[in-house]
Amino acid sequence: MQINPVHVESTVVLAVVLCVHMVVWNQHSWCSIALVIQAFYVQHKWDRLLRSGGAVFQFRPAANSGIVPASMVMPLLGLALREKCSASGNVYFERFSMVITITGMMLALFLSLIALGITRPVPTNTCVIAGMAGSAILYTTKQTLTVSEVIEVLEVLLIFVYLSLIVLYLLPRCFTPGEALLIVGGISFIVNQLIKRSLNLAEVKGDPVNYFLPVVVVGSLLLGVFFALLFCFMESETWVSSLFFHMMTAVLGLGILMPWLSLFIGRHPIMWLLDFLTLNDRRLCLLGYWVFLAVVATCVVLHQNYQRQSGSKKHQASTVVRKYFHLIVVATYVPGLIYDRQLLHVASVGCLAVFLFLEYVRYFRIRPLGQLLRQLLTLFLDERDSGPLILTHVYLLLGMSLPIWLFPGPCAPKGILPGAGGLVPYAGVLAVGVGDTVASVFGSTMGEIRWPGTKKTMEGTATSVFAQIIAVAMFLIFDGSINLNSTYSWIVGSITLVAMLEAYTSQIDNLLLPLYLFILLLL
Repeated sequence: MQINPVHVESTVVLAVVLCVHMVVWNQHSWCSIALVIQAFYVQHKWDRLLRSGGAVFQFRPAANSGIVPASMVMPLLGLALREKCSASGNVYFERFSMVITITGMMLALFLSLIALGITRPVPTNTCVIAGMAGSAILYTTKQTLTVSEVIEVLEVLLIFVYLSLIVLYLLPRCFTPGEALLIVGGISFIVNQLIKRSLNLAEVKGDPVNYFLPVVVVGSLLLGVFFALLFCFMESETWVSSLFFHMMTAVLGLGILMPWLSLFIGRHPIMWLLDFLTLNDRRLCLLGYWVFLAVVATCVVLHQNYQRQSGSKKHQASTVVRKYFHLIVVATYVPGLIYDRQLLHVASVGCLAVFLFLEYVRYFRIRPLGQLLRQLLTLFLDERDSGPLILTHVYLLLGMSLPIWLFPGPCAPKGILPGAGGLVPYAGVLAVGVGDTVASVFGSTMGEIRWPGTKKTMEGTATSVFAQIIAVAMFLIFDGSINLNSTYSWIVGSITLVAMLEAYTSQIDNLLLPLYLFILLLL
C-alpha cells in the first residue's frame, strides 16, 4: 500500500497540536484541534485546485498546498507564548499571545473560505466541517477577547487580504498557499503592530532592539511594492532607472525609516547603533569574526562560479556544496547565542535588510550589481526557486533568526527560560543548521532506505536526530545559562517530531522546522 506523504505530514502536525493541547488545555487549544481537522480537509481541496490549475494565482509547483502545517504555526505559537507568559505573571503579553492565537486561526479560516468558494462542485462535507470549526473559533473569540482586541484581529485580516493580492500577483510561483499564509500573515501582523505603536507613542516601552525588525520589514515591503509597480511601466535596467532606485532607497531609509525608528528608541538610530556596537571589546571581536565568515561565504560563491566557468560539467551546486552555507551560518550564530544575543538580534536584522536589498537589485537588474548577482546566484538555485525571486538564502536567515526574534524576553526572568525553554533560542541552529544539514548530507551520500512516498531516507532522519542530540550536549557544555532539569525526554521527542516533519514536508523546511521546534521547546 502506497503511503501519501501529505497524510504523514498532517499526522505529525496533529501530534504537535496534541502535545500543545495536553500542556495548555484551554478553550483555545480545543479550537486548535478543530482548526487542524478542518485544515486537513481543506488541504485536499487546495491540492486538487493546484493540480487542475483552478487556483486564482500561480503558486509554487512540485509541492502540495501546505495548508495544515502553515495554518497551525501562529495559533500554536500564541498558545505556547501565553502559557509561558501566564506562568511568569505578565498579563499584558498573555493577552497579546491570545491575539496572536486568534489572528492565526482567523487567517487560516479565511484561506479555507477561498478554497471552498472556488471549488466546484461545492464540497458539502468540507463546508460543514469548516463551518463547525469556524463557529467554535468565533464563539471562543467572543468569550475571551475584548472589543479592542477583536478590532486588532480584523485589522490584521484586512491587511492580509490586500497584501496577499499584491504579493501573489507580483510574485507568481514563489509560494505555496501555505507559505503565502505564513509569510504574508506574519508580515501583516508586524505591519499592524507597527502602525498601532506609532499611533500610541506614549505607551511605547521595552528594549529598543525589538523595534529594528518591524521597521526593516515595513521599509523593505514599501520599497519592493513601490518599485515592482513602477517598473511595470518603465525599463529597470537603464542607468537612469538604477540611479532613481538608489536615490529613492536613500530617501526611504534616511528620510522615513530613520526618523520613524528614532520615535521608538528616543535617539538618532545611527548614534544609538554606534554606541551599541562599541559597548565592549567582546562585541567588536564578534563583529570582526562575523565579517571574516561573510568573506568566507563570498569566496565560496566566487569559487563555485569560477569552477563552472572553467569548463566544469556541473551547472548546479550539489546538496553538499549548498550545505556549506548552513555550516557557515551555524558558526555565525552559535557564538552570538552564547556570548551576546542582543548583538546577534540586531546583526541578523541588519543582514535581513541587506539580503532583501540585494535581492531587489538582482530581481530588477539594477546597475551596477544586478546582472552580476544574477550570474553568481544562478548556480545555487534549487527546485524551490521556481518564481522570479531567489529566496533560499533569505529563508535560511529567517529560520536561524526567528527563534531569537520571537524569544519572549518579557516573560523570561533574567532573560532565561527554565528547562527545555533554555534551548528555545537555539531552535533554528538545531532544526536547520544541524538537523537539516546532516539529514541532507548523509541522506544524499549514504542513505539507502527511503521513507515511503518520499525521496528522503531513514538514515538521513536518524543521523539528523542524533546530531541534534549531540549539539544539545555541546550547548550544555559551553552555555552555562541552560539548565534542562529533567526535560530530556521532551527534548528528544520534540527533535524527533520535527525530524519526521522534515522528512515528509514539501514546504520550505528552513522556515517551517525552526518554528515547530521553537513551539515545542517553549512548552
